Amino acid sequence: MIDEILGSAGTATVPTGVRVPRMNSIVERWVKTLRAELLDRTLIWNHIHLRHALREYERHCNEHRTHRSLAVAAPLRARPQPLEPAQIARLTIDRQDRLGGVIHEYRYAA
Repeated sequence: MIDEILGSAGTATVPTGVRVPRMNSIVERWVKTLRAELLDRTLIWNHIHLRHALREYERHCNEHRTHRSLAVAAPLRARPQPLEPAQIARLTIDRQDRLGGVIHEYRYAA
């Protein structure tokens, strides 16, 4: 039943792999993070707005958000270089808001 509903919306169902116990936990963790950081803080108007919000969140997670398992790097970004003490003394941070301020991205100012 659910496979038919998802199929009619253009979504493919991927069953949990055999003898891959971590697969379900990884997906559950991602969904929990998505809900806590985006969906619980956003009023979604329609499916177009939902797709836009999910696309922006995916871009944020893959290009900006740090991951402990990647040594504080984002999956699609190089690992940041350590700062020198002289750089820390004159450090300026720029903040860029995404999705109307729900997501904040911080970068060192040039």
